[in-house]
Amino acid sequence: MRKFKLKNGLTLLFERRDTPTVTIEVSVGTGSNNESHNIAGISHFLEHMMFEGTKTRTAKQISELIENVGGEFNAATSNERTAYYVKLLSARFELGLDILSDMIKNPAFDQKSLEKERKVVLEEIKMVNDQPLLYQWVLFESSIFKKHPTKNPVYGRVDSVKSITRNQMLSYYRKWYCPSNITVSVVGNVADPLGKVSRYFGELKPAKAPKLEKVVEPRDSSPTIKKEKRDINQAYLMLGFKTANRAHNDSFILDVISAIYSKGLSGRINDEIRVKRGLAYSVGAVSESKKDYGFFVFYLNCARQNLELCKSIVLDEIRKLDNLGSKEIEEAKSHILGRNSIDEEDSHRRADELAFWEFIKDAKLADSYKDNIRKVSKQDIIRVRDRFLDENYTMVVISK
Repeated sequence: MRKFKLKNGLTLLFERRDTPTVTIEVSVGTGSNNESHNIAGISHFLEHMMFEGTKTRTAKQISELIENVGGEFNAATSNERTAYYVKLLSARFELGLDILSDMIKNPAFDQKSLEKERKVVLEEIKMVNDQPLLYQWVLFESSIFKKHPTKNPVYGRVDSVKSITRNQMLSYYRKWYCPSNITVSVVGNVADPLGKVSRYFGELKPAKAPKLEKVVEPRDSSPTIKKEKRDINQAYLMLGFKTANRAHNDSFILDVISAIYSKGLSGRINDEIRVKRGLAYSVGAVSESKKDYGFFVFYLNCARQNLELCKSIVLDEIRKLDNLGSKEIEEAKSHILGRNSIDEEDSHRRADELAFWEFIKDAKLADSYKDNIRKVSKQDIIRVRDRFLDENYTMVVISK
């Protein structure tokens, strides 16, 4: 992987691969955590609007140019980043650059399209809220974080999305969509990536995005329990803890703990709740570590009468980490290393991985991830378990 800096401050990451396709991802360092209360959801709304036409192309022309050559074309907004990507034949590399750069440099933000897309975003909010499997994550994050902006859903609020104006969107775009806050990652077999990316993105005027004020999230001194009633056939439970951000060494140890619990059906929590007892179909554990926050959570859906039993199993499994053997630890690490290698075969996942680590600190850290996993010991696991997975958990339940 090679890293370049354009004159205007934009970062280019390039990894050459001997493949017939190439992925280009444009990652912008802004998401819902950058939003004020009155414009909650604007990052995600703006992402939608970037596909709605530029000053020279209609929305249909943009999509047709990529789709007519068999390319993939999509975007995603998170708490911290917004990413746009195309994956297409290497021979079409400049077409991909042309389309993405046009979207980033020249969005039209047409008022009629804005009103149309506002309705689409509001429907998306309804879709998430209607599905407990999706909504449980919104409820969990809003419950575990008391001050940190990750408590706010990426999609915003209905009232704020309804009130966002074109001028507010333009102001937000100009504030955050500047070269110093943009990373272009390219994975594939293309010639002169620096020259070509400079040609299409070099016109962006140099500017720096503001720095976010650091939010200190308080430590919990007692459990937080939140329940929502719904007329549904299953109960949904999430039980989790605030943990470390991705730059912290403990984040790698938490990844190993997650694999111990949930590396498919053979993970401890899957084996105990699903395989041995048949209490749930969907069950697992996730460690999420981002630039400015982290959490570890167990999740499952089961019959309402089995909620307390499942909760007690989860808490008991945390205590049972004391009986870990070296074989189980090595199997968890092998699982992570294998999944990581498989994911890296996909040029889009690799392009996003490089952009993610560049956002954290430096894209080169992507290649030290496996070494950090290999270093994890039982002593590390018990220390991190005792530090983070304590009695001050956050639990959310959606049930009748």
